[in-house]
Amino acid sequence: MRRGISVAAVVGVLALTATACGGDGGGGGSDGSKAAKDPGSVSGTVTWWDTSDATNEAPAFKKLVKDFEAKYPKIKVDYVNVPFDQAQQKFKTAASTGKGAPDVLRSDVGWTPGFAQLGYLKDLTGTPALDKTDDFLEGPLKNAAYEGKTYGVPQVTDTLGLLYNKDLFKKAGVDKPPATWQEVKDAAKKVKEKAGADGIGLSPDSYYSLPFLYGEKSDMVDAAAKKITISDAASRKGIETAVDLVKSGAAPKPAGTDGYNALKTDFKNGKLAMLIDGPWATKELFGGEAFKNKDNLGIAAVPAGSTGVAGAPVGGHNLVVYAGSGNFDASYLFTRFMTDAEHQTEISKSIGLLPTRKSAYTPEVLADPVRKSFHEALATAHPRPPIPQGGDLFTVWLQHYTRILTLKEEPQAGLDATAKEWKSALLKDYAVQE
Repeated sequence: MRRGISVAAVVGVLALTATACGGDGGGGGSDGSKAAKDPGSVSGTVTWWDTSDATNEAPAFKKLVKDFEAKYPKIKVDYVNVPFDQAQQKFKTAASTGKGAPDVLRSDVGWTPGFAQLGYLKDLTGTPALDKTDDFLEGPLKNAAYEGKTYGVPQVTDTLGLLYNKDLFKKAGVDKPPATWQEVKDAAKKVKEKAGADGIGLSPDSYYSLPFLYGEKSDMVDAAAKKITISDAASRKGIETAVDLVKSGAAPKPAGTDGYNALKTDFKNGKLAMLIDGPWATKELFGGEAFKNKDNLGIAAVPAGSTGVAGAPVGGHNLVVYAGSGNFDASYLFTRFMTDAEHQTEISKSIGLLPTRKSAYTPEVLADPVRKSFHEALATAHPRPPIPQGGDLFTVWLQHYTRILTLKEEPQAGLDATAKEWKSALLKDYAVQE
């Protein structure tokens, strides 16, 4: 694991340290004793950057914010919805300068180690924010830690699955969900011929490439061996499988980085039979013509590769507290409130997201077939490399994977270019696996 950081990052950390130690406002260096002993007396403002989908998820989180303010009337929450694809860099910029960073951020699990390494996050170990740790699922809690300290509180978790239209499958004579990518290809052909719909929607977002890598028993990197594996033979085979689905017509060619929204629209309106996606997508899908009857949505594990192995990534979000916050006590109370079992259950029932707490999987939550299916899928989901550069790896890979999936770049050329960029900018002490 790379421990060195750039000169610019060091300057940012120094600026942050000065901010955190200076304008304390009752929060700098706080262990949360006031929040723990007398929470009703805590006052101030908490700025929260929520990175959830503004249309389908944010309204539910805004409701929780109002509930929090009702419980703690001396605390005001300044709610800001920040687009997910902008939030990582926006937080880095704000934290490195010590200007404009939020007190609390909804951080992708892949960003958390990197923010922690740079010194941008408060260690939450032993604070009131991190409550009842034995109630958290093991995977999400590990994803909130870095070098033995916990820097985030798991809010939601997720993984990917194969979503399919049962009616289209029935019309096409497909009697069970495909278990391999070859079976996906075969099912897509039948759907096209007999039901008049397209086959499977593949997102050009680099996160969605992972099932193809895992299906060949590969990954982006081997962190333990300090090797970049994105361009090795196994990874190439996985990405070529995705490309073959597009070239064969089993998957419509996505229209660039924004093309997945069009594919989701086609899926929810019955023009597309299959989609690789997560539980966050289901609320939108149920608003479409094809899934007015919710029972028509089938959910299965992602298909296996040529190795017979199927794997989807563990995803999700943590609530993290900025190390330069001016009000730690209020931030701890807000973080705990938003991640407790009661409110995770509420969010799950409202918009279908998966809880990170064991006790939030109530009979009522698991009675829903969507939540039950994804909860079962989590048992075999593949953890992502717990390295600080994890989030940045996807940013670089995104440019090439989009070009590969839209047939503008050959797989090997894109994979080699990605490995080279990672080696030169992010993983200098890693070897490139041939």
